[in-house]
Amino acid sequence: MLSRYRGKTKCPVCHGKRLRKETEYVKINKVSINDLVELPINEVLSFFKDLKLDKYDQQIAERLLKEIVNRLQFLTDVGLDYLSLNRNSNSLSGGESQRINLATSLGSSLVGSMYILDEPSIGLHSRDTEKLIKVLKNLRDLGNTVIVVEHDEDIIKVADHIIDIGPEAGVFGGELVAEGNFNDILKADSLTSKYLNGVLNIKVPEKRRTSKKFIELTGARENNLKNIDLKIPLNTLTVVTGVSGSGKSTLIGDILYPALQKKLFGYGEKSGQFTEIKGQISSIKNIEYVNQNPIGRSSRSNPATYIKAYDDIRALFTTQKLSKIRGYKAKHFSFNVDGGRCETCKGEGEVTIEMQFMADVHLECESCKGKRFKKEILEVTFEGKSISDILRLTVDEAIDFFNRNNQRKIENKLKPLQDVGLGYVQLGQASSTLSGGEAQRIKLASFLVKGQSQEKTLFIFDEPTTGLHFHDIKKLLKSFDALLNNGHSIIVIEHNLDLIKCADHIVDLGPEGGKNGGYITAEGTPEEVILNNRSYTAKYLKEKLR
Repeated sequence: MLSRYRGKTKCPVCHGKRLRKETEYVKINKVSINDLVELPINEVLSFFKDLKLDKYDQQIAERLLKEIVNRLQFLTDVGLDYLSLNRNSNSLSGGESQRINLATSLGSSLVGSMYILDEPSIGLHSRDTEKLIKVLKNLRDLGNTVIVVEHDEDIIKVADHIIDIGPEAGVFGGELVAEGNFNDILKADSLTSKYLNGVLNIKVPEKRRTSKKFIELTGARENNLKNIDLKIPLNTLTVVTGVSGSGKSTLIGDILYPALQKKLFGYGEKSGQFTEIKGQISSIKNIEYVNQNPIGRSSRSNPATYIKAYDDIRALFTTQKLSKIRGYKAKHFSFNVDGGRCETCKGEGEVTIEMQFMADVHLECESCKGKRFKKEILEVTFEGKSISDILRLTVDEAIDFFNRNNQRKIENKLKPLQDVGLGYVQLGQASSTLSGGEAQRIKLASFLVKGQSQEKTLFIFDEPTTGLHFHDIKKLLKSFDALLNNGHSIIVIEHNLDLIKCADHIVDLGPEGGKNGGYITAEGTPEEVILNNRSYTAKYLKEKLR
């Protein structure tokens, strides 16, 4: 409870530098370590490269300097030269953390190793992806094997060997549909190849939405933002772009979102520094920030419970003849409370054995054999299926099943999961097994369920294309259209060019990351943005709009 009334503030003694004042007394070329930790890595690298020492000091420092320069160079090579040395690791994005690990691996200069990278392009602008590709090629050329799980077109194109899994996702996937070099994949008959060779594509909208209603934020100056003014049109798809570290998350997540919360509800998280927020704010009744955090902390939370379809499924089972005879209520078909759930595993379906010094072992529950409910509860069936059988259905199978049996209410609640491309997910799949992108799309589906009647909402999405194939991005855009057609507004922080080209309005930050970022370099429709010579996004977007 107290955490609501507590906040963090900069230490008055070290001013956020974390070191004792005595460290200030040791200087090299009139620069102390306190000065260096505050600088971005590219400036620290320049300092050490240009360092002039006398003959004696040079001899002492030679090996140290070589290591320092090499390690800073590796961080620069993976596109993290805008970070400072005292940056908190918990403030880094997933992609940034992964690239720091990559820089560490480069520093070890191992040969004959196998590197497995899971979506290293997360949170990367097309310009930074080029740097990443260079690093991956260097690792390969040293004599290592590099395996990358990836959807990014640029990385797919430079791969020596491509393995395409499909044809669809979940129960409809799991097959090797194509393999070989890039030319072999282009000739194959798979979804990936169809998007790569242009048989299928994500079309540029025929016309852009315009709006006379705006939200205006003036004087944004938190972190690296340079006192900028932001104008967001409502009832449109606005995409905020820019190279990594240019200030997108600070502007939208740390300033705009909490500032709007306070305006609308009178409370919210502490926002970054800005002068004023104004415009037609009263035309928004709600605001939703859809990030990639898990949809539930409990291992019992799942897609069906999150979108509230499970309440209707339980209600359906209580209406069955056997339930009425035995007096079963909705709680008997829940695995969150005592009653009908298996008491051995408490409705988990598995038992966890804690191993002192090793990873915990998860074993199928011997009492319920993974079915999560007591034997007598499983005797209640609807059209031959028990509650456990229903939870094991995929969304696609469940929609088909409930459609055949005239359960329109449940079918309508599950339909948005199918619309956002999650037809392959099981209804009872533990939320902890879902990826960040899947969790985000389940949140989107829950809003689509409510969105028909919901009051006008501003949705903010942070990198919703993470982990998405071209085909899934197409479905995601369809879902965005459904929200916009219901009168809602959408802001997306994004690097994916297929989504950016479909925007009604673009706000591009830059020109660089860190200290050299924080300016608005371009704004307007995609057609207006590509005319801008200062913007890196414009350069790559031109290709997509041809």
